[in-house]
Amino acid sequence: MSLILDEHRQYLSDAARLAAFQRAIVETVRPGDVVLDLACGTGILGLLACRAGAARVYAVDDGSIIQMARALAQANGVADRIHFIRGVSTRIDLPERVDVVVCDQIGRMGFEAGVFELLQDARRRFLKENGRTIPTAIRFEIAAATSDDIRSRVDFWSSRPGGFDVSAGRTIAMNTGYPVDAPADALLSSGALFACAPVGTETVAPIEGSASLSVMREGRLDALCAWFTAELAAGVLMTNAPGAHDRINRRHVLLPVASPVPVRVGDRVDVRIHVLPEDLLVTWDVVIRAAGGEERARSRQSTFRGMLIADEDLAFTNPEAQPRLSVAGVARRTVLELCDGRHSIGAIEQETFARHRELFPDAAAAAAFVAEVLTRYAC
Repeated sequence: MSLILDEHRQYLSDAARLAAFQRAIVETVRPGDVVLDLACGTGILGLLACRAGAARVYAVDDGSIIQMARALAQANGVADRIHFIRGVSTRIDLPERVDVVVCDQIGRMGFEAGVFELLQDARRRFLKENGRTIPTAIRFEIAAATSDDIRSRVDFWSSRPGGFDVSAGRTIAMNTGYPVDAPADALLSSGALFACAPVGTETVAPIEGSASLSVMREGRLDALCAWFTAELAAGVLMTNAPGAHDRINRRHVLLPVASPVPVRVGDRVDVRIHVLPEDLLVTWDVVIRAAGGEERARSRQSTFRGMLIADEDLAFTNPEAQPRLSVAGVARRTVLELCDGRHSIGAIEQETFARHRELFPDAAAAAAFVAEVLTRYAC
């Protein structure tokens, strides 16, 4: 089975997710509306929009899963109402403005999959003046957590596998957000809201806020557990909160503290978080205080320090550098220049192979290279 298809099987089998979107779509989509389904996947949200009375749905996805979406639209008798567009939504155009934009690119913590950037662009270019979005806002929530798994992942870099020093990895490890399925009993405090951000605004602003978490049971503080609650429509929420009765099947994110801290009932964990959604950067400041108020420990971490960047990658950030096309880059330019509306794909394959024989062992390899370029850049 295709792993891409199996990923979407998990989305389709998530009854809580489907129920939440169905309620939101019924609440938002009016008979005769035109709907845009961003990153449509199998097109299930577009099917729900048709069921709610949408006259037309534009379903956009840049992956091959869009072919499955076409098949499902045909099987469910709405192929004439759903128009499929293969491409990245920020790089395509629509023939008309739409009444509703629906998108589930929320991620695990509430921003990583691009929902803010996608809906900002969609509101500016595709949505009617009084149009609606699903979701409308994202709430960001946090709790103190204990996790043997996360502690072992970070502490591994202080061990000596094979007798070698691998401590260079520790800073990166403890500045990384880890996707996990955190059980409710891993939480040392109740969850707290640290920010709420509307989607589809003119600019994607930093998400920032603070929370004071009261420790409810004794344990070892290893991390902050972060999750989201999406406001899909008025009165319709969707969450991956640990232990929630209607929780969708989506993991949370654990943000480690620098060193484990034993905590007792009544201790307080003060947290401040700053998120740059477009850059996927999260900074978290943590101060642990005893019940009497005295400070016991603090840490400041950021996924910026968790980036694994090679010297070769850094070289491309130097504004004084003078880059040159690689051999493959020159071949890619050949393909793009031949996409002039006059050359057939066969002709492009032959010409690319003829000009760059040093790059390809045979014509079939050249054809595969051309297909890869055309998939990304041609229409």
